Amino acid sequence: MVLDAFAKVVSQADARGEYLSQAQLDALTAIIKDGNKRTDTVNRITSNSSAIVANAARALFAEQPQLIAPGGNAYTSRRNAACLRDMEIILRYVTYAIFAGDASVLNDRCLNGLRETYLALGTPGASVAVGVQKMKDAALAIAGDPNGITRGDCSALLAEVASYFDQAAAAVA
Repeated sequence: MVLDAFAKVVSQADARGEYLSQAQLDALTAIIKDGNKRTDTVNRITSNSSAIVANAARALFAEQPQLIAPGGNAYTSRRNAACLRDMEIILRYVTYAIFAGDASVLNDRCLNGLRETYLALGTPGASVAVGVQKMKDAALAIAGDPNGITRGDCSALLAEVASYFDQAAAAVA
């Protein structure tokens, strides 16, 4: 994403035989600043991924104890581990989307066909969607903490982060 923008601007200026304009430099600087925020956000979510998944699952199972009761979809350690694995995979692909600033990798490689798979397995998509929303809440709290990150307005980035989780929740519900 960033290299493409730089290559395009340089190529266009070179074709015209011109120096980069101040407006072009300002736009490239904005891309770098945005990239730093994205990197900070992805680093924070990634370094807390285990806690995000575990806490979301714990909260989901507290709200919907039938999932871990005998006969529930997350009953037995094998099924519970599969649930946690799926949440971890969704979270990982959300971080890819955040880093790229594009949901296509999330949609194409993670969400495409997931609802159908869950239906075929008898997995309650609505419960998965609740778990995803719980991961969203935790990730936004971590990413939105202003301590130790690049300063600046992150509201647009946090809204974008939220949208990736919302897409994931909608895809499985």
